[in-house]
Amino acid sequence: MRLAAAAGALRPTAALLLRSHPQRLLPSLRRSSLPLARRRRHSYSSTSTALDDPPPTTPATNTPTSPAPAPPAARGSGVKAARRRARESPEGILKRQLDMCSRDADLPTALALYDAALDPATAVPLSIYHYNCLLYLCSNAAAGESADPDPDAAKRGFEIFARMEAQGVEPNEATLTSVARLAAARRDPAMAFSLVRRMADIGTPPRLRTYGPALFAYCDAGDADGAGEVEAHMDAAGVVPEEAELAALLRVNAGKGRAGEVYRLLHRMRTLVRQVGETTAEVLEAWFRSDAAAEAGVEEWDARKVKEGVVKGGGGWHGQGWLGKGQWNVGRSEMDTKGKCHRCGEKLVCIDIDPSETETFAKSLTELACKREVREDFLRFQQWLHRHGPFDVVIDAANVGLYNSKAFSFSQVNSVVNGIQRITKSKKLPLIVLHRSRVNGGPAKLPHNQKLLEVWRNAGALYATPPGSNDDWYWLYAAVSCRSLLVTNDEMRDHLFQLLGTSFFPRWKEKHQVRLTYSGRGPAFHLPPPYSIVTQESEAGSWHIPTTTGDDIENPRQWVCATRKSSEKSSALPQTRLSEMGW
Repeated sequence: MRLAAAAGALRPTAALLLRSHPQRLLPSLRRSSLPLARRRRHSYSSTSTALDDPPPTTPATNTPTSPAPAPPAARGSGVKAARRRARESPEGILKRQLDMCSRDADLPTALALYDAALDPATAVPLSIYHYNCLLYLCSNAAAGESADPDPDAAKRGFEIFARMEAQGVEPNEATLTSVARLAAARRDPAMAFSLVRRMADIGTPPRLRTYGPALFAYCDAGDADGAGEVEAHMDAAGVVPEEAELAALLRVNAGKGRAGEVYRLLHRMRTLVRQVGETTAEVLEAWFRSDAAAEAGVEEWDARKVKEGVVKGGGGWHGQGWLGKGQWNVGRSEMDTKGKCHRCGEKLVCIDIDPSETETFAKSLTELACKREVREDFLRFQQWLHRHGPFDVVIDAANVGLYNSKAFSFSQVNSVVNGIQRITKSKKLPLIVLHRSRVNGGPAKLPHNQKLLEVWRNAGALYATPPGSNDDWYWLYAAVSCRSLLVTNDEMRDHLFQLLGTSFFPRWKEKHQVRLTYSGRGPAFHLPPPYSIVTQESEAGSWHIPTTTGDDIENPRQWVCATRKSSEKSSALPQTRLSEMGW
């Protein structure tokens, strides 16, 4: 019933528009995009349209005059009228209907709308937006996103794409990505990859999602060479793979017994993905249990070169290839508080952060904050921090004060302030960053809270961020620039922190964030571990790969532990940590 309604949905609308606004459907005015009125040449407002122009008049003199600007109300009503006409046009109605189909994953209704739009009696000009909606739905159905894969969906998708090109509608990145998914659904990775190359040739930068169909299709077909070509093309385009892509590459190369490629990809995983998900962990465990893994490696190696590689890389890996030979002993393990593996006894290291990296990060943080905050406010904070800092600890007071509570608690913040102060070297009060609205209103007006605020102010330990600001920028910058600990349970995963990238920031966070739990005895501080939670390759050739299972607070983190029987004695020898935490 819904299909029948969709197929005829455009007919009465088109007929009505032909009667009331016949000029809209004249062939000379049909476009692939929504029809908008042309802007006035001499307009004081970029939003004015030709509909706002007054009737032409004959000037009294030959002196050229500029038309008077339309009143703001008239300009606004003109824009609204244009938008309303666009919404009520056949193109606009079709757009809304296809949006609903996308929301409901309703391909049959979308195809019925498409067929109705091609009917000469109710023809509707199709834009890139319409085509992209249709191709997106076809690619989802062909790939089996919400049900079993539908081979007919791929066929219809290619037909729609062919008509789009025949009509001269220029495809964009979203178009070619959907068509690449159609090709992958047909198990044609070469075609999917050709679409990526076509995009690069016309100057449209491919994205990670554009490469996915070709890469995963090659991997699913067991074509390691083809997958390698896609990875190389990604690198050349500056597109960085994520865990799913790296896991697929690991799986196909492990299946082919390519020990060298698996080693390279493990190190790439170490750099780009600090902790792996369960699926990736299972791929790695399967590799270490394979015959190819047992054969990979050397029985003798230059220990001096291995140690040099460790020092050069900053610790935790050497990059000299597989060490040892023979079957691997693989299983899940946990670390004790000092970083010693419960399973093999090896002690993990704390990998240094180059001070120059921290300095560069602080500068980039300043640039981002000044773009998104009031520049003068943030620069004023930097000056204040220079006068009152440095601090051993910075407290995200909003996060602490609302921990396990709907109402902000100053006494909770104070217990954290006093508790963390006792365990720092200098015994100096930490920096308390709090929005001005919390400092001036609500519970802050109570007498005992007023006394707390006064103590913190007099000690130069309270900074109230200005109205309209995001206090995250302030406490994060203070912690980075002071090289201090940061007390917060904020996981720092939202859009703001995604702007900071995935290379340095996770490493910094791991070494500086202090998380909290509360009990009847007060706050318990979970300090950064004395080892790095990242894939580590030992000088004896063993591997420890952290997973996302567990958080080391409520549940111990699970690690994949892989050692060779020939290196177990070596792995049990004590190793010197490359650096101490220094708190």
